[in-house]
Amino acid sequence: MSQKDYVKASRPKAKPANKRPARRNTKATAQKPRLPWFILAITMVLICGFIYFLWFLNQQPASTTIVEKPAPKITKPQDELPAKPTEEPYQYIKELENKEIKVEVTEQVSGGPYQMQCGSFREQQQAERMKAQIAFAGFASQIRRTDGSNGVWFRVVLGPYESKRQATADRNRLRQQSINTCQIWNWS
Repeated sequence: MSQKDYVKASRPKAKPANKRPARRNTKATAQKPRLPWFILAITMVLICGFIYFLWFLNQQPASTTIVEKPAPKITKPQDELPAKPTEEPYQYIKELENKEIKVEVTEQVSGGPYQMQCGSFREQQQAERMKAQIAFAGFASQIRRTDGSNGVWFRVVLGPYESKRQATADRNRLRQQSINTCQIWNWS
């Protein structure tokens, strides 16, 4: 049994729009595209020119370098070092050997103990949360209850610190942990 192509059989054949045969354009067929031959010719000319350039460079005589003989060195007699003096001409060297300098050092007055407050809350739960964040950063803090004229406040405090520099160092480490609300106070 022969196989039949049902796909091609089901398609209707396209009918030509004109029953007249199409005219051929004689001008279009007479001019063949010469562009590929033109590009090929230019490429060959460039390659030949490059080869000629390389051959031309090879034929050039090597540049001769003029080597001059170095002039004979004239040796001068070296000056001898002067004789070492028997005595030092400067007196301050002997004077400074046994000299003591006394400097008065004034003791730096401490500004007092410092504390760092990282938050003040109305509710103790909020203060506990702040204390937990500070504990995760590696610092021990305290919650202090303060009765003021405007009600009860729960303050989260670190310290006391001997110097402001220590308190500033801890505040910078807390800022690295995204705790940016800490302030340093002189606690006296």
